[in-house]
Amino acid sequence: MIGENKPDVCVVGLGYIGLPTAAVIASSGCPVTGIDITQSVVDTINRGEIHIEEVDLDGLVRSVVQRGTLKASTQVQPADVFVIAVPTPFAKDGNHTPDTSYVMSAATEVAGVLKAGDTIILESTSPVGTTVAMRDLIAGLRPDLAMPGLSEKTPDISIAYCPERVLPGKILEELIRNDRSIGGITPRCARKALAFYKRFVRGECVTTDAASAEMTKLVENAYRDTNIAFANELSMIADAQGLDVWEVIRLANRHPRVNILQPGPGVGGHCIAVDPWFIVHGAPEQAKMIRQAREVNDAKMHHVLARAKELVEDNPGAQIGCLGLAFKANIDDFRESPARYVAAALARDYGSRISVVEPYAAELPKEFDGSDAALVDIDTALETCGVLIVLVDHDVFKVIPAEERAGAVVYDTRGIWPDAQVKSAAPGLRLAS
Repeated sequence: MIGENKPDVCVVGLGYIGLPTAAVIASSGCPVTGIDITQSVVDTINRGEIHIEEVDLDGLVRSVVQRGTLKASTQVQPADVFVIAVPTPFAKDGNHTPDTSYVMSAATEVAGVLKAGDTIILESTSPVGTTVAMRDLIAGLRPDLAMPGLSEKTPDISIAYCPERVLPGKILEELIRNDRSIGGITPRCARKALAFYKRFVRGECVTTDAASAEMTKLVENAYRDTNIAFANELSMIADAQGLDVWEVIRLANRHPRVNILQPGPGVGGHCIAVDPWFIVHGAPEQAKMIRQAREVNDAKMHHVLARAKELVEDNPGAQIGCLGLAFKANIDDFRESPARYVAAALARDYGSRISVVEPYAAELPKEFDGSDAALVDIDTALETCGVLIVLVDHDVFKVIPAEERAGAVVYDTRGIWPDAQVKSAAPGLRLAS
């Protein structure tokens, strides 16, 4: 039971969110068992090592494993608190339909070991109604336990939804310091979850109902997606009119109430590129602007690919360097990455002419198989590539001085090399001076 004693915790899912969450909870002194379906992931963690890249995570995991407060398993274990942090991808129907099957599968496993007094917290980004659907599933599997909202009796189980708000590269810091929205099936459920999170969260924990918490998470990422879409659409307009979008944004942002974001090759990651579709799926007639923003950001990815192909065709003898595959700077996460999409498409069309630089990858992803594209370091690309296409603003790319890229034609989709901008026949391209 949650009280003065530290509860036993079971974290289901040991990916980019689940493993840092498990490690942070374990560092608070709670005994944590992390669950993953992949045996190699379990073995890696039990050695005190990690299978993902995240700042300071390796040292924290090593520490809590050595202290005995974190262990991993492929089987859900009895606990006092269950935290579900599994993926919620799209279904394979081509319609951006949310797939909550991983959540329901995890809930099914948890149901088998539940006892009176336990708390279940869903952290996976989910469509509105998922927490209630999970409750209903568990109620059907465990009729011996009174479920919140379904019985006049005091419920045996507490169920809540509490999404993370973290930035890759700062996950450990933000898991602790950021505010949390905790949505309970009932107010009592929210209070039980609140007591748990206050053990390791220093930010403010605000309680609400489950549906509001689910929608809050989706709204946060849809808001960001919509603002990025404005910048990306502006960049395509600037291309068409022969303008430098970076200069236009710089000048516009001098207005005291204007803060336009920086454009890029699209939007990636498993949050901003995915979550707005969950809102659209739930209210397709009403979510017009949110849908349009998603379509604009996807269109920017195809726009960048078309411009890159123009540049390749205009320089038939040149080796092409694609700089970056991650969905954002300084991380090893390639999920839904527009950079990965553009580089892979170029590799399929131009084969061995494509050199890819990704300092956070040991090998090229599977979609590059058979293309003859090569993964090279940045120095090799600077020495051998006549065309450089900047797709990710990794720090290691930003610090490259002008003289080291003086002989190359540059397409800078991130605006990291303002000194490379000159007039060109193709509007919007940044060429090395």
